[in-house]
Amino acid sequence: MKNILILLGMILGIGVFAMSCGDSKKIKSTETKRENETIMDSKNVKEVYFAGGCFWGTEHFFQQIRGVVGTEVGYANGNVKNPTYEQVVSHTTGFAETVKVKYDPEQVDLRLLINLYFKTIDPTSLNQQGNDRGDQYRTGIYSTDKNTEAIVKEEVAKLSKNFSKPVVVETIPLKNFYKAEDYHQDYLGKNPGGYCHIEPGLFEMAKNANPLPKAKYQKQDKKVLKEKLTAEQYKVTQENATERPFQNEYWDETREGIYVDVTTGEPLFISTDKFESGCGWPSFSKPITKKLIDEKMDKSAGMVRVEVRSKTGDAHLGHVFTDGPADKGGLRYCINSASLKFIPKADMEKKGYGDYIPLLDKK
Repeated sequence: MKNILILLGMILGIGVFAMSCGDSKKIKSTETKRENETIMDSKNVKEVYFAGGCFWGTEHFFQQIRGVVGTEVGYANGNVKNPTYEQVVSHTTGFAETVKVKYDPEQVDLRLLINLYFKTIDPTSLNQQGNDRGDQYRTGIYSTDKNTEAIVKEEVAKLSKNFSKPVVVETIPLKNFYKAEDYHQDYLGKNPGGYCHIEPGLFEMAKNANPLPKAKYQKQDKKVLKEKLTAEQYKVTQENATERPFQNEYWDETREGIYVDVTTGEPLFISTDKFESGCGWPSFSKPITKKLIDEKMDKSAGMVRVEVRSKTGDAHLGHVFTDGPADKGGLRYCINSASLKFIPKADMEKKGYGDYIPLLDKK
């Protein structure tokens, strides 16, 4: 089918790139790197090679997935050096149209990439995907290391159980790979109306397949907080009230542990930065990190002070003063107990704060 379309296009004197997977030398390269083709400067970036029929659509599909940081189309696992497209379509070189996919494993799992790839192909079809036929359109996942190969084989074997016919996706090491001509690179990005064997809705699916994880700590709606907090906690955190000194929960708390935002659970202070100031409220020389708080000028109550609020929860915490211990930096974060929840060191691991235990041990 594809070769017929190519011949027809040549006879008619028009490019056939809107109908077939790519046979027009007349397509001029407009090489402009897309943002998602920029290779991350990271030692963690890995690569895997997907042959899924026409490489135009397969490349565009992978470009949509969060965590894919670079793509390149080319020819894989053939028997000549530096093949041209014309040689590949002659069925004499053994090459498959293939997409080199660079991905950050900290953002996207290889197993997810394999599962998504399977949605773009008929894995039981030999040498044909959509209207494109020939050995250059065979399917395969090619690896460059033993660990990747093992994952590929395991995942494909698992997915194969979903099909009544034999799955013919190759799961072999990459023997060789040659970059395709420039006009093939990012083809659908440069020609949005171009031919593609992949159903358009799958591109949108790929965009949403690996969303950013929700933040662990999130600001709560005031209606939710009114039900969740005590009356005093709500007044302090949401209405900037101040609790009574020496009559609050943590002013004389001396155990090791971590103090978190009562509205979000986000860690704010640790016990080893707590000191007895004599003011009747919990006092700290500093927060775990300044990134966790906002400091704002406060001219209420006939005074000029610096208010302290949690950055994520936007909860009123208290104020910061410059009369703290000089050997601890000279600051005193005077914080309402009602704005905090104390997690003893013994409970930090099971409560999800185990990563912060070393902060206590370093003091």
